[in-house]
Amino acid sequence: MTTTPLIVNALGQLDNPNAPRSLAAAGDLNASGEQITVDSRTLTEARASGLTAVNITLGYVMGDLPPYEHTLHEIDVWDRVVAEHPDDLLKVTTAADIHTAHRDGRIGVIYGFQNAEAVGDDADRVAVFAQRGVRVVQLTYNQANQLGGGSMAPGTTPLTALGHEVVDALNDHHLMVDLSHSGERTCLDAAAYSRVPVSINHTGCRALTDLPRNKTDEELRLVASRGGFVGIYFMPFLDAGGHASAADVVEHLVHAVDVCGEDHVGIGTDGPVTAIDDLDAYRHRLAEHVARRQEAGVSAAGERADTFPFVVDLRGVEQFRELMRLLEQRGFSSGRIEKIMGRNFVDYAERVWQA
Repeated sequence: MTTTPLIVNALGQLDNPNAPRSLAAAGDLNASGEQITVDSRTLTEARASGLTAVNITLGYVMGDLPPYEHTLHEIDVWDRVVAEHPDDLLKVTTAADIHTAHRDGRIGVIYGFQNAEAVGDDADRVAVFAQRGVRVVQLTYNQANQLGGGSMAPGTTPLTALGHEVVDALNDHHLMVDLSHSGERTCLDAAAYSRVPVSINHTGCRALTDLPRNKTDEELRLVASRGGFVGIYFMPFLDAGGHASAADVVEHLVHAVDVCGEDHVGIGTDGPVTAIDDLDAYRHRLAEHVARRQEAGVSAAGERADTFPFVVDLRGVEQFRELMRLLEQRGFSSGRIEKIMGRNFVDYAERVWQA
């Protein structure tokens, strides 16, 4: 492809992992917004990559922090980050904002949760999050919570009564219901129950790699059949041995398109644009981080100290252009590639974030 299309990362990061602050936080279970580094390198490389918008994770994911209070604090932190970089960043609350970011050469920042623990037992809190600009709410992380089962809970764990209430509230306030990390029964329950199309913003295909973080064809097909969106990640779970390659990303995208159709598949890398410079040093920190996640009971099958939580040959500023090149080699048309790289997410956002 000769031009860079609109590129939307359905789940990613804005961070310079090489900066001192981010390095210091690398082993933490749940790094806060203050520990992430949005510096000139972060912004320059994100823009150079062609990235148009990214759904970032903010708020409570795991650990001992008070979920609701911590989440509101994180929203404040990211509001400050965006306000400090008006020429580079734009807070996204509508699909039109993504087009504005593309036109202006800025990065659209989509506020999202990777755990709805902050809702507590009060579905009315969804209204607060919506008013503060949150646009994506993932129901569970790897473990079960008050809404349903995560990928490491028993696969038969259903969407709870409160989970149904929260899905209703998310529908009412036009927020995305994200079923990444959910267990199979919870995913199927929520996708069937929601009045509004749902998403799985970062996952792989279990038909290719049988790990719990990946989704079955039944889950993928149901989400797509109801007008939803599926994003494929750049994660080790794409390969049974844990050493996923760019070729694995392509194969999972091909399978997802075969199952869901080309109008419902995109990317959710689960990583930043800026690559880690010193992989040897990172290996030592990774072992500590994986051990902490396992000890806390929040890790997923396939996380190991010898597997990077990213695809080594699909990192850095060229990651999106390299993926487009590989998809083109695989026989995908320019129109299909444009859909996968961002247009499908924007079309889905228009179906959900309506006024």
